[in-house]
Amino acid sequence: MTALMIQGTGSNVGKSMLVAGLCRAARRRGLSVAPFKPQNMSNNAAVTADGGEIGRAQALQALACGLPLHTDMNPVLLKPETDVGAQVVVQGQRLMTTRARDYAGLKPQLMARVLESFERLSAAHELVIVEGAGSPAEVNLRRSDIANMGFARAAGVPVVLAGDIDRGGVIAQIVGTQAVIDPDDAALVRGFLVNKFRGDPSLFDDGYAMIEAHTGWRGFGVLPWFRDAWKLPAEDALDVDAPVRAGGLHVVCLCLSRIANFDDLDPLAQEPGVRLTMLGPGRAIPGDADLVILPGTKSTRGDLAFLRAQGWDVDLAAHHRRGGRVLGICGGYQMLGRSVSDPEGIEGYAGTDAGLGLLDIDTVMTAEKRLTETRATHAATGQGFHGYEIHIGRSDGPDRARPFAHVEGRPEGAESACGRVQGSYLHGMFRDDAFRAAWLGGFGVASEGGYDAGVETTLDALADHLEIHLDVAGLLVCAR
Repeated sequence: MTALMIQGTGSNVGKSMLVAGLCRAARRRGLSVAPFKPQNMSNNAAVTADGGEIGRAQALQALACGLPLHTDMNPVLLKPETDVGAQVVVQGQRLMTTRARDYAGLKPQLMARVLESFERLSAAHELVIVEGAGSPAEVNLRRSDIANMGFARAAGVPVVLAGDIDRGGVIAQIVGTQAVIDPDDAALVRGFLVNKFRGDPSLFDDGYAMIEAHTGWRGFGVLPWFRDAWKLPAEDALDVDAPVRAGGLHVVCLCLSRIANFDDLDPLAQEPGVRLTMLGPGRAIPGDADLVILPGTKSTRGDLAFLRAQGWDVDLAAHHRRGGRVLGICGGYQMLGRSVSDPEGIEGYAGTDAGLGLLDIDTVMTAEKRLTETRATHAATGQGFHGYEIHIGRSDGPDRARPFAHVEGRPEGAESACGRVQGSYLHGMFRDDAFRAAWLGGFGVASEGGYDAGVETTLDALADHLEIHLDVAGLLVCAR
C-alpha cells in the first residue's frame, strides 16, 4: 500500500482541488492512482458505476485519475437535511438519518467500513491520495474521528497539512494545528504547503521560514491562486464563481438552503451566451431573468418553506406572469407541483405542504431511493442526452402528459399547458454538448460546446500549476 493524505487547517482551504491536481500529476507520471475521502459532508453527489453515490469532489478526482466512479472512493457521505440532522450514506447506500449529536456513536462501526474501502482501493492501485475533512485541529472531535488523524493513524498514512493564506493568519493556522494535536498524530505529518496565495509568492518567504522554524516540518511550497478553478465542478455552492457578463440569456438559479447537485449548472456558466446568477437568500429574483431554475435539494419541503421565506414564491409568480420560463430539477421539480407529501417523515416531520402550483402534478415521498445513470431523449428537440437520477419520491399528474423527456420509451418529467414551466428528475443533462446546444437553441443562443474537453484541459492546467509551484516529486515520495 502506498498512500498520502492531504489534510487542511480548516474547511474550504482547497484540499479537494489539491488532491485532484496531485491525482492528475501522478497519473501523468504513469502511476495507477485513485482518490479517497473517508468521510465527506455534501449534498452535491455523483452516481457511481456500482449503483451508489459519492461526493462530487471525489467524482472530479476520479476523473483526474482516469477512473470510473466507485463508492469505495468516499465510503461515508453525510447529506445534511436539517441544521441538526443528516442522511448517512455508507459505501454508496443510505444507512439512516441521524441527529448530529448521535452520529459519534456510529463512528466505530463506520471506521470498519472506511478501512475496508481503503484496503480495496489500495490493493487495486499503486497510489491512493486521501483527502481529509475539516481540520485535525478540531481536537474535541478526535476521540471518534474517522475523517482526519483517526483514519491516518488507523491506516498508517502519512499526512501533509495545507493552509489557506487567502483567509489570513496562515502562520497561526499551521503552527497552531501542531500545537493542539496529539504528538503521535503530529508524528504522521511530513510537512506543509500554503495554498491560495495572491501576488508574488516570494513576498511570503519570511513567513514560510517562520512556519518551518516553529514546527520543524518541511515546506512543500507556496501555491498561487489557480484562476481557472471556476471551470471545474464545485462541491460547495459558495464556490460557484460564474463569470460576470453584461448580456446574454439571463439564467437565475435559486440557492436553496439544502441545495444539491447544483453542478448541473456548471456547463451553462461557461457558455459565453449565458449570464448565470446564483441568487442567494434575501435577494429578489431579477426582473430581467429569462429563465429561473429551481435546483435539486436534500429537503424539498424544508426548502419550500425557505423559498417562501425569501419571497421567491411571489417573485416566481410575477416572473411567470411576465412570460418568463421556469425549470425545476429533481427537488425543484417537486416544488413546482400542487403538493409535496411525506407521509412517513422520510425527509423530516410527516405531513403535506402546498407546492408552488406552477405544474399540475403532486409528489409523494417514498423510502426507495432511485440512483441510476440514464439515457434520455428530450421531448421538445428530439435530442438524446446522458444524465442521472438521484432522488426519492414519485410525481404524477395531468402535466405529465407533456413530458420533459423520454427514458426507454417512458415519459419523464412534465411541462405546463403554457409550455413555459418544465420539470425533470434528470441531473447532468447540460454536460451533454449536443443537448445543451439544442436546448440553448430554443432560446436563440448559440453554444460553444466542449464542456468535458474543457474540464480535462483544466485538470491538466491544474497539474501544471502544482508542478511549477510545489515540490510534487517530494510530495509523492512521502507516500508510503
